[in-house]
Amino acid sequence: MSNQPSPAKFMHWFDPRHRQPGTWAFILNRITALGLTLYLVIHLVVLSKLTQGAEGYDSFLVFAKSPVVKFGELLVIAAGLIHGLNGIRIILTSFGIGVTVQRQVFWLLMALALIGTAVFGYFMFFIA
Repeated sequence: MSNQPSPAKFMHWFDPRHRQPGTWAFILNRITALGLTLYLVIHLVVLSKLTQGAEGYDSFLVFAKSPVVKFGELLVIAAGLIHGLNGIRIILTSFGIGVTVQRQVFWLLMALALIGTAVFGYFMFFIA
């Protein structure tokens, strides 16, 4: 295969098959960072609505209790857990801790992120 750009090479970048865990860790870290940054901007815009007084606050509460917003909040929790736990893995390997088992550590931390997201989801949708 030559080193020239082609549609096949471009589409290969989006092919999830045959990816190593390190590649998944890199992709997840970048996507969650972008998602959390977008959430911060949205959060600040929504909070600015609270400056409208009691009416703004009441409409905000109705909006915040909708299932769509709750699902979005669950995605933020998932992104925060994935990004944070993956960051811990990166810090440990940067200091030479767990370098030989970082693949297993990655999958363990992603399982913890999944469990944490499920626990948060349970409380968000069924308890609160």
